[in-house]
Amino acid sequence: MASIQEQFEQAVLDAKSLTSRPDNDTLLRMYALFKQGSEGDVSGPPPGMFDFVASAKFQAWSKLEGTSSESAMKKYIDLIRSLKA
Repeated sequence: MASIQEQFEQAVLDAKSLTSRPDNDTLLRMYALFKQGSEGDVSGPPPGMFDFVASAKFQAWSKLEGTSSESAMKKYIDLIRSLKA
């Protein structure tokens, strides 16, 4: 069986080839889980309040603070699998 890292990398590739575009909430969840899984806790200052997209991404990612990278990877993998089904 593939390692969690290999499964995560495959899920990233699978996410790029989804047949339909997920809704915005799902896209934010995908982004946050990807960032938490690949980089860990959010760092750096939050974006300006008028940069709505970057602000939403930052907030989604910051909600996962303290989640282990492995846990975030597993959740990302599960999410992508559910979107492919």
